[in-house]
Amino acid sequence: MSIDAFHTPWTDVAEHLRESTGLAILPFGALEQHGPQLPLGTDTATAAHVARALADRLDALLLPPIHYGDTWNNAGYPGTISISPATVTALTVDIGRSVAASGARGFVVVNGDWGNRMPLYAAMRILNDEGIIPAIALDYPGMDEAITAVRESAPAAPGLNHAEEIETSIMLAISPDDVRRERYAASYPSFPSDYGTRPMQLHTFSKSGVFGDPTTATAEKGQAILDATVEASAAVLVDFIAALGRA
Repeated sequence: MSIDAFHTPWTDVAEHLRESTGLAILPFGALEQHGPQLPLGTDTATAAHVARALADRLDALLLPPIHYGDTWNNAGYPGTISISPATVTALTVDIGRSVAASGARGFVVVNGDWGNRMPLYAAMRILNDEGIIPAIALDYPGMDEAITAVRESAPAAPGLNHAEEIETSIMLAISPDDVRRERYAASYPSFPSDYGTRPMQLHTFSKSGVFGDPTTATAEKGQAILDATVEASAAVLVDFIAALGRA
């Protein structure tokens, strides 16, 4: 069974890291607009949910989530708070150093936002190459396949799941009281012709921040997506954890 570092005395953390798998799991989220019907903390809530389920399964130390990420592309919507890619990398490396000094033998980051991917990859390279601690970042393995299995509405763009059926379903499963169902409204904005080829801010072509149709969302779909993501994440970590035992 996992322990939650936020609520646990240091002596218990030290004992747990000695006696368990020695894994420390960090949910890395974002404070980013998700349309008028979802909270700014949607990405953090999702990452924290997946991280907790993994920690329980893997007898790991669950770290408090990081609530801010590189969300520059949504910075035009009030309430979105973005930090630089360099800050994401530096923060993750510093946390990795600290958990290693605390006795952790492996460091897993559950990434909740697309903008964090490259800076987290850079952090993983530093932590591994410099021999600080074995580290891996998970970008929701298995989620795309689970989304395809349950999706009813058309995506606004290939691979884009933002503030529509999918993320609304996930939040209905995690925190239904935070979903403003009376504000559901489909939105299929016209994308610039060079979308996906250069950095761009989304508010310039989407007033609401919704990309698709949230009206077909259900908690059952969200739970199916979350369950599949946890299963696939655990499968990815099998060899990572086995290698820790040989270190």
